[in-house]
Amino acid sequence: MIKQKVIFKDMGSLEYGAAWNYQENLLQENVRKKAKRSNAGSGVTALAADAEPLQEDNNTEHYLLFVEHPPVYTLGKSGKKENVLLDNDGLLERGIQFFNTNRGGDITFHGPNQLVGYPILDLEKFYTDIGKYLRNLEEVIILTLDGYAVKGERSAGETGVWIEPGVPGRERKICAIGVRCSRWITMHGFAFNINTDLSYFNHIIPCGISNKQVTSLEKELGYKADINEVKEKVRKNFEIVFNAELI
Repeated sequence: MIKQKVIFKDMGSLEYGAAWNYQENLLQENVRKKAKRSNAGSGVTALAADAEPLQEDNNTEHYLLFVEHPPVYTLGKSGKKENVLLDNDGLLERGIQFFNTNRGGDITFHGPNQLVGYPILDLEKFYTDIGKYLRNLEEVIILTLDGYAVKGERSAGETGVWIEPGVPGRERKICAIGVRCSRWITMHGFAFNINTDLSYFNHIIPCGISNKQVTSLEKELGYKADINEVKEKVRKNFEIVFNAELI
């Protein structure tokens, strides 16, 4: 199977709204290309005077974006606002932004020293299976944790990566995952707690799950991890799991 080429960009620290808009633009550009390719294949021609010629390259492109956000709570489209335990004044006082989003999942936190990954992939070039896509995102993080001798696992019925999910009272989430998919183009992605300040999770019910904890790589290791090293491991494991080449 030919490896898919994925354009990689480490965007550094970026405000959540700006990153969301950037992702949305990439997704919509790919959707537009797919629509034009479909029209060309069915013999439909453009009639508008300012229409772009059909011979233009309408091949979709894959992206993987890495980013760290200033403190922000984001709520998935099926989430409940009451899982945010602060009012607007409380958010303002603590300098935390809030966004209702169009991804799956409930409430989560993004902030400094957390690796957020946004894959914008055309799944028709991989597989048309959202469940498999989510499991593969989990696998990237599980393999990365294994490189630090930390055992990451899945929790039945709960998307994301967990530590000791089968031990009552010890279950703790280290990576949240929530995605959107339009015409098999993905956006949003995963949030991997590396050296994250976990106190921000005290003001929400993370992912709408009230009886489980949140953890970080730093907490599991007992020391601060090298973020650049973690990023490189995630990059390599993404290439392995998705049979891709980051360029």
